Amino acid sequence: MAEFDVVTPPVKAAGGKPGTTTGKALSVVGLRKTYGDVVAVDEASMEIAAGEFVTFLGASGSGKTTTLMMIAGFCEPDSGTITVGGRDVTRLAPQKRGLGFVFQQYLLFPHMTVGENVAFPLTLRGVPKHEIRRRVGETLEIAGLSGFGGRRPRELSGGQQQRVALCRALVYRPPVILMDEPLGALDKKLRDQLQVEIKAIQQELGLTVIYVTHDQEEALVLSDRIAVMRNGLIEQFDTPRELFERPKTPFVADFLGAANFLHGRVERHTDAHTLVRLDTTGSLLTARRHDLATGAVVKVAVQPGRLHAGAPSDGFCQGTVETATYVGTIVRAGVRVDGGDAPLLRLEVPAGRGPVGGERVGITVDPDDVNLYPAEQDG
Repeated sequence: MAEFDVVTPPVKAAGGKPGTTTGKALSVVGLRKTYGDVVAVDEASMEIAAGEFVTFLGASGSGKTTTLMMIAGFCEPDSGTITVGGRDVTRLAPQKRGLGFVFQQYLLFPHMTVGENVAFPLTLRGVPKHEIRRRVGETLEIAGLSGFGGRRPRELSGGQQQRVALCRALVYRPPVILMDEPLGALDKKLRDQLQVEIKAIQQELGLTVIYVTHDQEEALVLSDRIAVMRNGLIEQFDTPRELFERPKTPFVADFLGAANFLHGRVERHTDAHTLVRLDTTGSLLTARRHDLATGAVVKVAVQPGRLHAGAPSDGFCQGTVETATYVGTIVRAGVRVDGGDAPLLRLEVPAGRGPVGGERVGITVDPDDVNLYPAEQDG
């Protein structure tokens, strides 16, 4: 028992739900990890509030999993500090940090029942048997697994096994639960279902969760805030809405929504808007007001779902529909814009209202849906 910290359940905050805590749950300052000449994580810093669901989002090699492993204690940082609930855990062994961990692989003990698997962390911590029974039963009920306690893992579906793995991490009420792509091995329908269930459990218990995924939609659905990572750096750490609607870099705009990019110069400013003269078409595009100098060379970014196809004489540019692909509730269209070096604009429109191949259309957009960046900004 001396090898493990006994973690008591969080206290109820004033006016909050059982399990809800207040204040700062985790702080990371200047975290850095290198492997030879490769910088895996470069000076990552963030503060995560108690009860917050935070996702590390990025492609393979972006540093998201390495950051999670350093927080968990499975990977030692070259520099920086990790604080959990005000306690510096940077050099502590994983089992002394008191954190919960859910892997993509369920890692359930096949010779144990569901109840015994869930009870395992409490048994290691020397929790009395009557308290173990209470907590296991309560946790299985929360996850919709009441009545499954006597089954073996092989008798469960993949989704049920992942729920058991989640219960095992929940049962001792850790201050932070770390999840490393836990739904990656499941089919889309089950993944979507478990996303809803995980979010509901997290909100009901006021859990603090750090989640790793490369799936943009999953991150948007689950998260209170998302850290978008690239080459070991945090490009932007923000709410899903801010990341999608106000990305700070061209990379974030492209990674979160596969943005369309156009190029031009700032023509002039009005009180509410910035007008950009597009290079390809020579036409003016109206964007929300930006503090970019008149004459500045800029990148224009617009998400496919924010462009609209109208009458051929409408909009900031015109073109011909080259592709129109039906994808259930939407049609994905590619419009070849008129001009010398004509770009292909991607649109996503509701099914039944979309343009058809060969149709001439004008492209319109709300100025508030247009983001501008200095042309030299990396993206």
